[in-house]
Amino acid sequence: MRGRTAWAAAGGAAALLLTTATGAHAEGRGDIRVVKTVVNGGGNVIVGTTKTIRYPIDITIKDNSGVKKLSDVFTFNRTNAYTFATWNGDSSCTKKSATTSVCRATMTIAPDWIPDSDTIDTNRVAGVWRVDATVKANDGDYWISDDIAEYKVKRAARLTTVIAPEKVTKGAKVTVTGKLSRANWEDLKYHGFTGQRVKLQFRKKGAAHYNTVKTVTTGDAGKLTTHVTVTSAGSWRWYFPGTTTTSLKVSAGDALNLK
Repeated sequence: MRGRTAWAAAGGAAALLLTTATGAHAEGRGDIRVVKTVVNGGGNVIVGTTKTIRYPIDITIKDNSGVKKLSDVFTFNRTNAYTFATWNGDSSCTKKSATTSVCRATMTIAPDWIPDSDTIDTNRVAGVWRVDATVKANDGDYWISDDIAEYKVKRAARLTTVIAPEKVTKGAKVTVTGKLSRANWEDLKYHGFTGQRVKLQFRKKGAAHYNTVKTVTTGDAGKLTTHVTVTSAGSWRWYFPGTTTTSLKVSAGDALNLK
């Protein structure tokens, strides 16, 4: 079973509300309100092809009678309303004052379920996501809060670096190659990412930081290749800053020694 219907079945009947949500609004009863929402500690959610990802949504809620619980939490792609993140209904609330609590819901993304989660190319679900939630107070007040936060769910990237040869004389030229690939959520494999600008960086032996030497664009199958003149021993690496839909990635450094 694919598509939004499949996701609604996994998330419960209330999940059907998400597939028709078109704009920010809120409704409910009483003075309870969401005052702040932080997803994954403020960081991106990076999803690969095998590892199950769990990440928190922390919602700060205020009501004059005190906060009771989260009753519903939904999160989905802002543009196309598809999702493959699920919530099992469990949450914990930490009381900050008589009127305010921070309640946490933990979302789960299982890559092996992603290919059957929609009717489109699942990779289109990467990008900016939003959060909706229903919150409840001790006195029975409740509030359905739409669009209380946004964050990015990205496809995991891989990046390699190879220096050849690895030991040369000063002034010699060496070839630096590598490959940039990213997770494909349709077949759960990594494929080369072409047409991307990747920075070649060098750290002199004994230095603390890398510096960018040049920028190279990935070619066929995400391959990288360039030539540099050796001035000192040190380590070379590739740095990919990421995109809206693909994670930042830095390769491991490959050491170059002088003869």
